[in-house]
Amino acid sequence: MSKTGNLSINSENIFPIIKKWLYSDHDIFMRELVSNGCDAITKLKKLALIGEFTFPEGYKNKIDVIVNPKEKTLKFIDTGLGMTADEVEEYITQIAFSGATDFLEKYKDNANGDEIIGHFGLGFYSAFMVADEVHIDTLSYREGAAAVHWECDGGTSYTIGDGDKTTIGTEITLFLNEESLEFANEYRVREVLEKYCSFMPTEIFLTNADAEPQYETILKEEVRDDDEVIEYIHEDAKTEEKENENGEKEVVEVSPAQEKAKIKKRPVSISDTHPLWTKHPNECTKEEYLEFYRKVFMDYKEPLFWIHLNMDYPFNLKGILYFPKINTEYDSIEGTIKLYNNQVFIADNIKEVIPEYLLLLKGVIDCPDLPLNVSRSALQNDGFVKKISDYISKKVADKLSGMCKTDREEYEKYWDDISPFIKFGCLKDSKFSDRMMDYILVKNLDGKYLSLDDFIKENQPKEEEAAAETAEANDAAEAAQENTTEEASDEETEKEPPKTTLYYVTDEVQQSQYINMFKEAGMDAAILKHNIDTPFITHVEQKKENVHFQRIDADVTDSVKEETSEDELKETTETLTDVFRKALGKDKLEVKVEKLKNEKVSSMITLSEETRRMQEMMKMYNMYGMDPDMFGGSETLVLNANNALVQFILNNKDSEHVPMMCEQLYDLAMLSHAPLSPEAMTKFIARSNEIMMLLTK
Repeated sequence: MSKTGNLSINSENIFPIIKKWLYSDHDIFMRELVSNGCDAITKLKKLALIGEFTFPEGYKNKIDVIVNPKEKTLKFIDTGLGMTADEVEEYITQIAFSGATDFLEKYKDNANGDEIIGHFGLGFYSAFMVADEVHIDTLSYREGAAAVHWECDGGTSYTIGDGDKTTIGTEITLFLNEESLEFANEYRVREVLEKYCSFMPTEIFLTNADAEPQYETILKEEVRDDDEVIEYIHEDAKTEEKENENGEKEVVEVSPAQEKAKIKKRPVSISDTHPLWTKHPNECTKEEYLEFYRKVFMDYKEPLFWIHLNMDYPFNLKGILYFPKINTEYDSIEGTIKLYNNQVFIADNIKEVIPEYLLLLKGVIDCPDLPLNVSRSALQNDGFVKKISDYISKKVADKLSGMCKTDREEYEKYWDDISPFIKFGCLKDSKFSDRMMDYILVKNLDGKYLSLDDFIKENQPKEEEAAAETAEANDAAEAAQENTTEEASDEETEKEPPKTTLYYVTDEVQQSQYINMFKEAGMDAAILKHNIDTPFITHVEQKKENVHFQRIDADVTDSVKEETSEDELKETTETLTDVFRKALGKDKLEVKVEKLKNEKVSSMITLSEETRRMQEMMKMYNMYGMDPDMFGGSETLVLNANNALVQFILNNKDSEHVPMMCEQLYDLAMLSHAPLSPEAMTKFIARSNEIMMLLTK
């Protein structure tokens, strides 16, 4: 007997709210309906375990999704516990009353809440985002229960009556609206199911009602009870005429006779019900990890390594994080961390859960304890989420530090690829920085990897130099004591210990001239050529106050030049400054003359470390309208007084070729410092040709 009633809602505007505002993506209705089906099956399993239900013969836990392009419908059929008429009215017609919540309360002593997916009653009504009309046909597992039919056209009224369903479970039919006919396409539906439901705990099968049946042929002994056999096929043995070792021809059996069966093609589940992250790490092989990576991320480049997260207390969290090989600059790196809740896809890269630096990785994280909002699209309870994020950060740090301690060779092998992750993590997370600072590696000019502390020790001033610096500091302190009051002298004598200067290289080709000079002087430098290295060295200087980083071309170190008095090169410097400023048309050009030990080096460009960092910061924040000189001096042209070309210019400053030589030396110095502008490069090439022509005369 049919009857008509009204939905138990407080406002007639609830449907527009559900359709337009509750869910950010319309395709999410598929996740909600499949989740409800999974819950219905999970509940039935629980009832069977406690003896309240016995599965009938041939029963199979599954969800069928049937797309019908002709009728413009989409069906979701589960083999779960179904509903009685009273339960339909209670759980369906009372919006936001969750059947899952009610079930958990009733069977709280026997049911594991973590296994229930659909905690929210609003999930079903997401169907009206894409459907003009929705039908429910259901049959409860309860003995003697009658089938129920329910339908609603998206308004506030519904119809409920007797149904004709004969098997336990629920069938939901969506009559798609004109704006949502894309979901009547098999390939679009498959795409959405694979996005949200690839790892749900129940097998999910997709069928196109309009498609022609497909068949496959298998061996007769491989036929299963659930196969639909079309016909049995006998294949005779295959023979070939071959020549034997006596040169005689004979008939030889190539393959034996076989009995085969033509069956209706077996359906393949969209869902992997036991994904890799649900297993214990000891049960997983390397090939399984790689196959899972390829399947989930469609990336056939092998990851460097991975971290398997497996935690039960104080919260339930499982997952796998992969460290991919990086071939691009830091700015363009984009990872994917897929977030799941009880094997149900929630979102990509939810920043509250995943530490920001780990968003560069690829991986999956499944946390049933996540405090999600009603639409499962946003997080609640920031304090709890922060604990999860901290745990993930700690596990990554433990993995990396453990690798460095136990397998240093492998750690060094990966360092160039993983260092951006680690350095970014140090910048963003102080706790992670504290855990990882001892495991930061530095590659020197010889290609050898050293820990940061070892690199600092290697570059500390020699004992004699340190003693001289200490003596100089003491002399200065004594002088200060004589010229100030006793109170002030106490403050003056507390001198900071001298800092260790750590030199670094950002471009081995561009800065090759400086590298060669360093090697000749027995000095070392770190190779720091990633974009993340600039802010990272500032971070290290803050953590280790006794060190200072300086790029290899920031100044001419004492080790590469001869010792000279203050006045020895004063006149030479003044002369060459005038000559070069006039030749280059740069009135403010800063020129410095040094006696470099390497006579082959004619000229160099240096830029103070502070100025360079400020310029790089300006580029980072697009502060191109500001004058970089306001933060410090500009480039300095360093001329080698021991070089023959520089000596020629000094002694022949009135020669007609000197201006051209000055320009050439300046451009050569710039080329070892930074790329020339297009205009400057054009002039450089033309000038080089002109100089070579002079050699022919």
